[in-house]
Amino acid sequence: MNLDQAIQQRRSIRGFTDQPVSRDLLEEIIALANRAPSSMNTQPWHLHVLTGEPLERVRKGNTEKMLGGVPPSREIEDYAAYEGPHRERQIEIAIQLFEAMGIERHDAEKRQDWVMRGFRQFDAPVSVVVCFDRSLLDNTIAHFDTGAMTYGLVLAAWSRGLGAVINGQGIMQSPVVREVANIPEDQVILTCVALGWPDEDFAANSVVSRRRPESNTTRFLGFDNASS
Repeated sequence: MNLDQAIQQRRSIRGFTDQPVSRDLLEEIIALANRAPSSMNTQPWHLHVLTGEPLERVRKGNTEKMLGGVPPSREIEDYAAYEGPHRERQIEIAIQLFEAMGIERHDAEKRQDWVMRGFRQFDAPVSVVVCFDRSLLDNTIAHFDTGAMTYGLVLAAWSRGLGAVINGQGIMQSPVVREVANIPEDQVILTCVALGWPDEDFAANSVVSRRRPESNTTRFLGFDNASS
């Protein structure tokens, strides 16, 4: 698969088979992601790759705390509620996913189960916990750089037949993740990536999010045929 194919075909995968992912393949993918650019080559990211019993402990801890009413606890500043067109796009993808999964608006049980899947890391066989150096907590460029690496990670995974979804729900109870993964205190948990072999029979995996046209995102200036 070439780069164009990986970018065009990649989509978020939220249903996985129970087939394990080899450490060799994960190391290959991470080596590619590690080539991401960063401000002045600072390379602020750290990855903690969980599978098996440690991942099950994270799933259990996340689920118990969320069902027990424990407020979310993230290590980065939480984002404000989306508004305007951002909120509209957020609702649109939720509708696409619920329609694919046959979840009716009034079906509270199925909607709750869908939410809990996120806290269980979508039952993926692998979770990559993405962190960056705490000394850069107030440096927004470090967030940007770590995001670039994370995108490279999911593209590299996709090019090798693996599926992934960048999943903030998976670290919503960050103290659980930190304790189980024994993450050093000089690192901040940013997000995680649920990763594994896609389950082709899982309906939500067919969902492709709609994208804004380039004319809505991009301006060209100084070109002969440009329009303002």
